[in-house]
Amino acid sequence: MKLTELIELINPLDATNQKLELQLDHIVQDSREVKEGSVFIAIRGNEVDGHMFLEDAMARGAKVLICEESFYTEESGISVIEVENTRDILGKLAQEFAGNPAQKLRIIGITGTNGKTTTATLVYQVMCKLGRKASLLGTVSKRILQEEIESSLTTSDPIELAKDMKMMVEAGSEFLVMEVSSHALDQGRVSGFDFEVAAFTNLSHDHLDYHSTMEEYAKAKKILFDLLPPASAAIVNVDDHYGNFMITDCLAGVNQFSFKNDRNHILSNTSNGLSLVVDGVNIQSPLVGDFNAYNVAEAFLICKAVGIPALEVAKALQNSSGASGRMETVVVEGDNLPIAIIDYSHTPDSLQNALSTLARLKEKDQELICVFGAGGDRDPTKRPMMAKAAEKYSDKIYVTSDNPRFEDPNLIIADVMKGFASAENVIELEDRRKAICAAITNANSGDIILIAGKGHEDYQDIRGTKHPFDDYKIAEEALTQKLGEED
Repeated sequence: MKLTELIELINPLDATNQKLELQLDHIVQDSREVKEGSVFIAIRGNEVDGHMFLEDAMARGAKVLICEESFYTEESGISVIEVENTRDILGKLAQEFAGNPAQKLRIIGITGTNGKTTTATLVYQVMCKLGRKASLLGTVSKRILQEEIESSLTTSDPIELAKDMKMMVEAGSEFLVMEVSSHALDQGRVSGFDFEVAAFTNLSHDHLDYHSTMEEYAKAKKILFDLLPPASAAIVNVDDHYGNFMITDCLAGVNQFSFKNDRNHILSNTSNGLSLVVDGVNIQSPLVGDFNAYNVAEAFLICKAVGIPALEVAKALQNSSGASGRMETVVVEGDNLPIAIIDYSHTPDSLQNALSTLARLKEKDQELICVFGAGGDRDPTKRPMMAKAAEKYSDKIYVTSDNPRFEDPNLIIADVMKGFASAENVIELEDRRKAICAAITNANSGDIILIAGKGHEDYQDIRGTKHPFDDYKIAEEALTQKLGEED
């Protein structure tokens, strides 16, 4: 791209030292990534303001600086472009520098507090089973067709996102299925391209350390539907309190999904899986729980919305397991063992969903045991609420550490403990490995143990360092040891 084309694209407030024929090959928002000839765009973040690094970017070889405030430099060869809001134009610029890959993809966005990962993974798995060339961007996994690459955020920044899309197009992808977080929507990380389908799962207490109120949280989610063009489709769970709010003034074609009408039913929900009717089509799924019924239903409707025949989708869903770490049973062959289940539930609502599902499935002689903690440097108001959810359904509870980050894990546990009406059946054990092992060691044959909060994560974040830690592997080791002791 030439400088003259960049200026025409963003229509700046002011531009100095305009070398209009200057050839520009890449754009960065982190000054440490500047190379000779880079365009550096200064983004005001919640913690760091990119305008603090204009001089650093220039020293590293940037030839164009895009910012929101006047910045004078005498150094020849540096063009300074002033705009009203750098964040508003970043997505468009990122796509342009990457060759506009989003225009070559059919993009599906899924937002909500819980269920994003499972729904997105189900859609991706169905498409792969049916021979559609699909890629996936989400919390658990980032996949370019079948190749998995590292994923650190639910939704990447616009520059990384555009680069990922470019790789997907080059690999032959037709579809991109992506989770869309409230942070990404609020920060404009998905601007610069259109979604063909957008879906809303639900909204519950989470991220209020960022959004302050549920109303602000809901408004951030709603941005996805506000941006949809008329030719797009919106699939919204209107059984959720915020469902109808999401589609207020939405220009897209809207499918208001509900299990409270004649065309959609949960026929059965057992430990063997779900049986549903959605839009008059029978669907079987290995997933369990009413909350997963919504995920399966939305995955079905998304696939229908992009033109895949309904019966083909239903057949593919029979063997689609969703994401790892979502109500995932730890498999150890042997008799007389408790049942350990790993789940990512880390909000009051998701923990209640997981526990209420297991409570309905357990027999009279089985105990339901919950191992959970709460993340550090996150909304502290949800901690006692998680305790209330655990107490309502569990026979025994182990309160432990999650990802404490830069907080004292024992103070986090103290916050959790405030939510219990009685601590009679609650054990505080800060060491998460010991808590998981104790829950399994002390459980009886057939008892159900929910190990909640971390799911697919294979680390524990302590003071900025990610230490290797995998709930599934630790539970597997504890079950194997228990089996050996009983032989």
